[in-house]
Amino acid sequence: MTQHKSWVRAGAAGLMLFGLGVATGLVAQTPTDSPQRVELKRTDLSGAPGMEVITSVAEYKPGDVVDLHFHHGVEAAYVVQGATVQVPGKDPMTLVTGGSVLNLRDVKHGGFKVVGDTSLKLYTVHIVDKGKALYDQSR
Repeated sequence: MTQHKSWVRAGAAGLMLFGLGVATGLVAQTPTDSPQRVELKRTDLSGAPGMEVITSVAEYKPGDVVDLHFHHGVEAAYVVQGATVQVPGKDPMTLVTGGSVLNLRDVKHGGFKVVGDTSLKLYTVHIVDKGKALYDQSR
């Protein structure tokens, strides 16, 4: 019976830690953030005061739009699942599975819609100014 209680306590502790992790990710997101983004980890960038590293995953389903935006730092992305996207007035293009994307500081990007029948899935790493909005559409 004592061993059973230990398993129950361990399970409860695990669920609590998982819940805190999810809650931290939700609280860290701001109104200007992409609702499809799920933050995984955030930490200060050692040796660079005022900078932080943020890892995330995002899934953009067919019909979803990624608004034109920029970041206060660098964004690197790995395409976990490729999809076809289209910028208004341009021909559709494919972001291929296994590809990568690099968006430089303060350079606008995005501004496309996922077209076709496959979701776009990304793993992103942002190295950005701490305390500023991750997604900025102000310019």
